[in-house]
Amino acid sequence: MKPAEITCHGLTAARNTKPMIHHITNTVVMNLTANVTLCLGAAPVMAPSVEESPEMVRFARALLLNIGTLDPDLIESMLAAGRVANKLGIPVIFDPVGAGATGLRTNSARMIARELELAIIRGNAGEILALSGADGKVRGVDSMDSIEGRIDLVSSFAARSGSVIAVTGALDIVTDGNRTARIENGHPLMGRVTGTGCSASTSVACFAAAVEDPFHAALGGLAALGIAGESAAEACAGPGTFVPCFLDALFALDSEVIESRIRAEML
Repeated sequence: MKPAEITCHGLTAARNTKPMIHHITNTVVMNLTANVTLCLGAAPVMAPSVEESPEMVRFARALLLNIGTLDPDLIESMLAAGRVANKLGIPVIFDPVGAGATGLRTNSARMIARELELAIIRGNAGEILALSGADGKVRGVDSMDSIEGRIDLVSSFAARSGSVIAVTGALDIVTDGNRTARIENGHPLMGRVTGTGCSASTSVACFAAAVEDPFHAALGGLAALGIAGESAAEACAGPGTFVPCFLDALFALDSEVIESRIRAEML
């Protein structure tokens, strides 16, 4: 399947099945990522409490873990929900926000990756390199590193971890250690508002809930989000109006738009 076909199939499957996505995510992005989930045709639920999360995940088709606003109780809840998801065969998508910036974030991200079976890990270059043990450079939650020239390293990490690795930035790379795709869709305005990186993980989770192949889910989810970002940038006046245009573009996304705008290839 070509990238356009993969993306169209994943979006159609998500809208037809309307899967529930269980988010244990950061408080900064909850509203945006819930709306992104709805615009892609899925159903969001945010249930961060450890007293509830292992029970809630039983109703979900995908579990998204995001350590953006990190505390030890949240990690406990992520691990509890993740173990149930693993037992039930529900895909777990992990966003290691800020891994490499502080010891707590790096160690927590590595513990989650060690303790749980992660279908997909989506992060920026610095986060992914830090999680792989390659000393990625991160300032706060922003990458100070690049994936250029290091695709082999990321592919090796994917093969070693058993997870599909999705690295996002000016250029997106998706690899499972055997297959690798390059996605060039997106727009610089996506980096001027809060939550588009987290929205990328949400989009990937929506696709992972609807298609069996995690590599296809990561490729399709990132391509769809990047295309919507480009459309929104053309319609908005700046960062203040970008987010509503972004949600509108996600909602309006269809096969015709995807096929005409996608810039992705298998390597």
